[in-house]
Formats: sequence, structure tokens, C-alpha cells
Amino acid sequence: MSERRSFVADLDARQRAMLAEMGVRVWAPKASAAAEAACTGEPVQPAQPEPAPPRPLAQAAPVRVAPSTPAAAVPPREAAVVPAADPALRPQGIDQMDWEGLRQAVAGCQACPLHRGRTNTVFGTGDVSADWMVVGEAPGENEDLQGEPFVGAAGQLLDRMLQAVGRSRQGQGAQGVYIANVLKCRPPANRNPQPTEIAQCEPFLVRQVAMLRPRLILAMGRFAVQTLLGSTEPIGRLRGQVHRYQGVPVVVTYHPAYLLRNPIDKRKAWADLCLAMDTAEAG
Repeated sequence: MSERRSFVADLDARQRAMLAEMGVRVWAPKASAAAEAACTGEPVQPAQPEPAPPRPLAQAAPVRVAPSTPAAAVPPREAAVVPAADPALRPQGIDQMDWEGLRQAVAGCQACPLHRGRTNTVFGTGDVSADWMVVGEAPGENEDLQGEPFVGAAGQLLDRMLQAVGRSRQGQGAQGVYIANVLKCRPPANRNPQPTEIAQCEPFLVRQVAMLRPRLILAMGRFAVQTLLGSTEPIGRLRGQVHRYQGVPVVVTYHPAYLLRNPIDKRKAWADLCLAMDTAEAG
């Protein structure tokens, strides 16, 4: 906790300007008035009896926590239709592999036609002991060339979003994050993933989550959300709730590429990050 609180004091002017441009404030634990003041630049008034102003956006609407098992209290959502996958085309024993074995299995996978056009598989990046996991959709052109998820403009925005809550893909443990995509190969011309491709590739993600055992999953984008939650509901209806995947809390938010096209929703994404921080702390 002390490391998270000290983070806000370490931001330089460029980082503060970036956050101001996004219209966000650096997350700080509720109990730390000094850290909150460091985010806003306002002096702390310890002698004043007035309560501190409420933190914006994160408390904009009550959070509904979805139970770990289906219940009538959660509005029913339309289930995604999952096509039958052909396990014979995938590497065998995925559910027993270690990190290196899984990486090699992904590199040699030919379970769907996407392998024919790839330059590199995109396995994942970050600290395998991190307590946060970010799940995206599919590699794009830059990811295919570099073999790493979330690079290019969308990756830069993701890095800034993570930095705003004291995390990075280079960090370790409570300051780190592990980043992976639902698909490990790039769809042609960056088209949307097809259901059969997701079905063939999903066991790799399942195993990554099982080995990482994160305290929180941040699902970014429609196809990541649909895969993890088995739902076809739009992101706007799934935000503001805490869902579950393999028993791990899941917070839904927009993909950084979407935010680049629709910057007006950056404030909503910041509220999602605040919900993620609160959820991880409560867990």
C-alpha cells in the first residue's frame, strides 16, 4: 500500500499534463488525503472539519457486484454462441503445461487458418507473478511484427492508463501487470476475430489465467469481454459491475484503440480503472 501511495508523488510534469489531457486524476487510496492532494495539486487542510470532497467518477454511480454464480439478481444477458472447437488440431495437454511449454505450444500452433499469415505469435508480456492481468482482443499489425501485445498508439495509451494507477508491464508484483490477448495470431487486415478462431485459441488463455492466478482481470474490448463472460451484451451494459472468470474478479472497460477513436469515453475508462483498484484492494 505504501508503494502505491508514494507513486502519486513521483509523477513528473509531463505525466501530470498527460493525465490532465485525458481528463483524469491519478488514483490514490481513499485513506490517503495527502496522496489525493498530490494528485490534484491542492493543499491539504487538516484543521478543517469539512469532509474531503468525493473522488470524481469512481463514485459516479453505485457499483453492482455480480455474484460468482448465476443469480436472478443480475439482469439476464444473452449468452454467446460458442462453436464447437476441434481439439485434435490444438497441441495436446495445454491444461498441464508450464509457462515455457505453453509459449512453445502457441508458437507452433496450427489449430486455425490464422497461422498461415502470421509473422509472429503474440503470447503475452509482463510479470508472471503480477496480481493484475489485462486481457485484450487480437494482435494487430504492430503486434504481429513485434510479437508483443498492445504496441503502437493503443499500447502507448494502455501504458499511460496503467501508469496512472501505479502499474506497468515492466513492474513486478503489486506494481506489475501481465498482458495477453484472446487470440495469439493476427486476423487478416485486422478484421474482427471469428468465433471458431476464438474457440480454438481460448484454451491458451485459460491456462495463462490458471497459472497466473491474478487478483483481478481487466477485460478490454468487446471480444475479450465476450470470451471471458460468455455474453454478447455490449460493454456499456457490463461496465460498473464486478464479474467473475475462473473465480477471479473481472472489470470490463473499453479497448484503448476504441478510446483513441472516441476520446469522450476516456472518463468512463478512468472510472473503470478506479473500480478495478477498489476491487483489487477489497480482495
